[in-house]
Amino acid sequence: MVVLSVPAEVTVILLDIEGTTTPIAFVKDILFPYIEENVKEYLQTHWEEEECQQDVSLLRKQAEEDAHLDGAVPIPAASGNGVDDLQQMIQAVVDNVCWQMSLDRKTTALKQLQGHMWRAAFTAGRMKAEFFADVVPAVRKWREAGMKVYIYSSGSVEAQKLLFGHSTEGDILELVDGHFDTKIGHKVESESYPKDCRQHWVLNQQTFCF
Repeated sequence: MVVLSVPAEVTVILLDIEGTTTPIAFVKDILFPYIEENVKEYLQTHWEEEECQQDVSLLRKQAEEDAHLDGAVPIPAASGNGVDDLQQMIQAVVDNVCWQMSLDRKTTALKQLQGHMWRAAFTAGRMKAEFFADVVPAVRKWREAGMKVYIYSSGSVEAQKLLFGHSTEGDILELVDGHFDTKIGHKVESESYPKDCRQHWVLNQQTFCF
């Protein structure tokens, strides 16, 4: 197995997850379908919990911002009219989540709910994260050379930690020095990277490798 060498001046490695540390197939064929197939059951089970209500509130706020978009799915506020009203609201959240996912959106609201659902699945042992065979050896080599390794992904920080904490390689969270997600900006926006560096001590004139 060949472990990629990096220039001597590099002291920080910034990695994505999908297609970089983890096969795209695992994300597309296992993680995302799990959300679509289980979101209704998850909402029905956890609806009364504060965390779930916070997720729904964030999704509702996002839905209001998306109202001008073609095909946008609104999420009504609770009216307190009983079981039928509750089921209609849950279905609206399900429809909104599936609509966002059909467009491959990366909103913080969507990623937060997904992260909480994956947490429930990982901690229950219903799935384990997959990594490319060369990832763990490479990261270990970089860290042994004194480099720091960070993750910057559209998935929430919580979801990132779940992947590294419940993998086919075991718990490898200790190999990562820190995590960033869409709360600092989107990966495709260049201004997100200076913001990343300003918010964290890692810059300090160090050289990054993306």
